[in-house]
Amino acid sequence: MNILFTCGGTAGHVNPAVALARIFQQEHPGCNVLFVGADGGMETRLVPKEGYDIRTVTITNFRRSLKPANIAHNLVTLKNMVTSKAQARRILDEFKPDLVVGTGGYASYPIVKQAAHRGIPTAVHESNAVPGLTTKALSKVVDCVMVGFEESRSHYDTPEKVVVTGTPVRGDFFRYTRTEARAQLGITDERPLLLSYWGSLGAKVMNDLTVELLARQQQEGLPFHHIHGAGRDFARMTQALQDRGISAPELQVREYIYDMPLVMAAADVVLCRAGASTVSELAAIGKPSVLVPSPNVTANHQEKNARVLERQGGAVVLLEQDCAADILYTTLSDLLSDAARRQSMSRALTATATADAGQTIYKTLMALL
Repeated sequence: MNILFTCGGTAGHVNPAVALARIFQQEHPGCNVLFVGADGGMETRLVPKEGYDIRTVTITNFRRSLKPANIAHNLVTLKNMVTSKAQARRILDEFKPDLVVGTGGYASYPIVKQAAHRGIPTAVHESNAVPGLTTKALSKVVDCVMVGFEESRSHYDTPEKVVVTGTPVRGDFFRYTRTEARAQLGITDERPLLLSYWGSLGAKVMNDLTVELLARQQQEGLPFHHIHGAGRDFARMTQALQDRGISAPELQVREYIYDMPLVMAAADVVLCRAGASTVSELAAIGKPSVLVPSPNVTANHQEKNARVLERQGGAVVLLEQDCAADILYTTLSDLLSDAARRQSMSRALTATATADAGQTIYKTLMALL
């Protein structure tokens, strides 16, 4: 059996595909898996670290603004669509997949569309409540559209194709206890651990706020450990910390957190955006969080994702416009110093977590085969 997964753009598109790939290989030991992403996309770094081969196509996104630079970009994208179509055909000819699954990102478009044209079983999975442009376009040609939320049905022209499955979470997220994870990270005292990150690419505004947060922690005597993923702002953020003399073993800034399941297991609170994949991971392992939804996403879907956990009692939601450094520090400090509240939030999440989405999707895809 040959299964092709295509995804890219963010870790939130890659991680569900990795989770599904592992399920297929567990259920079918001889199963061959190939990933396809975009040239230069972060998936070309993430996927090999998970042990899978990846091919790429030359594809870029469409920008919705009519500024001259964006019009020029869109003309390049039109040219790339022709190039990627030929590349997709070549990949399909060589790998001969029995099933093609897209989990988000514009890299999915040429592969899934060409596979559907050939009559290969195809499916897409959309983690967010509001579908992206690529998913919406592909929903018209695939055999099945899998979504994370029941409310997503209304956004599709072919509701008969839509199956509510939830979003799969990698099994690695269930591998470690808090004690085991803290030991592997070398945390030997009882101070709580804050994990923060602003998506796989980072976010300048929030990384600047995180510098202020780290400075406040140092001023207050380092009341808690902190591991932060800076993304593409890593060099600039590191320089800002050096310029301000902010440095301590308890304050760790990384470019990217490749061992996210381990660090998240060790964390007592997670401070992050509210992408659907992240929200699913937090809910699955019952991890209390402070969520700052990105305001720069289609249909404000991150706030809608965040409000789901807030209504369940498992998260605090702060809008970016209200997220001053003092407010952020106070909110986190109060939560990190209140173990009983964190336990209550954790119980609320695990009580309402979606059943095993990975297995639901696996069975859905096997039905296509």
